[in-house]
Amino acid sequence: MSTLPHRILRGSLACLFACSTLLAAQSTPSPTAPEPILLWPNGAPGAVGDTALDKPILTPYLPAQNPTHAAIVVCPGGGYAMLAIDKEGTEVAHWLNARGVAAFVLTYRYGPRYHHPIPLLDAQRAIRYVRTHAGEDSIDPNRIGIMGFSAGGHLASTIGTHFDSGNPDATDPVDHASSRPDFMVLAYPVISMEPGITHTGSLHNLLGEQPNPILENELSNETQVTPQTPPTFLFSTTNDQTVPVMNSVLFYEALLRAGVPAELHIFEQGHHGSGLAQDNPQLRMWPILLQNWLHLHGWMASATE
Repeated sequence: MSTLPHRILRGSLACLFACSTLLAAQSTPSPTAPEPILLWPNGAPGAVGDTALDKPILTPYLPAQNPTHAAIVVCPGGGYAMLAIDKEGTEVAHWLNARGVAAFVLTYRYGPRYHHPIPLLDAQRAIRYVRTHAGEDSIDPNRIGIMGFSAGGHLASTIGTHFDSGNPDATDPVDHASSRPDFMVLAYPVISMEPGITHTGSLHNLLGEQPNPILENELSNETQVTPQTPPTFLFSTTNDQTVPVMNSVLFYEALLRAGVPAELHIFEQGHHGSGLAQDNPQLRMWPILLQNWLHLHGWMASATE
């Protein structure tokens, strides 16, 4: 009997500890997933249904600190038939956040359900949205870039060559903003719609099985570069068996002719769709080169790994 009070005390203390731990857990905010933003809350233009596939979204990833006040809209690839949302979206956003840059991953509409100009409208809306709401997220509206992988690279290069200054008469304030990105990052991108150079799957998913030749030329973005095209970083590999390296080469040459600041890195080997390539001793250098380029232009604070 003499030990009963001690057992009661120990039990009371254990209960008190457990209860206080539970209360602390309830009062301490736990990390939550970013809340996606509907680009058109009242329905996207050209929507053919009311499913998730018909509702383009922008998922924000904001860093703890953003010393350069820069942001990048990230366009995952997938041949305009799907989206590699993790490898070429979420992982990239976390990489940018770790280096003090805001990221917005774009879930855009794609084929065969949607063809041009729908993906472009989604990407333009994404740039306009980030620019319109820049002040809310400590972002400079003149430091908003776009980054695309594979077919997402085609989309990014399309918005970089087919932008507008906005519509000041629109009823939607987002439409007042320019859709021009301030810089572009293109990773193993599809650029051209020309036979022998393009990625055939991307071509057909974007323009249909019998593409209009006028659109093929208009969306061969190496032919659309002007001095107003944003500064561009490109990365590709010589032995890419999916998207020929000439896509990057032709776009780089066009940028040089137009006097647009550009940097191109071509690695000898590396499979298509490598993302940040952290498991590839050679290709894992490309994000470091990108980091140096972003730092050079003031869009990233540090050039160190």
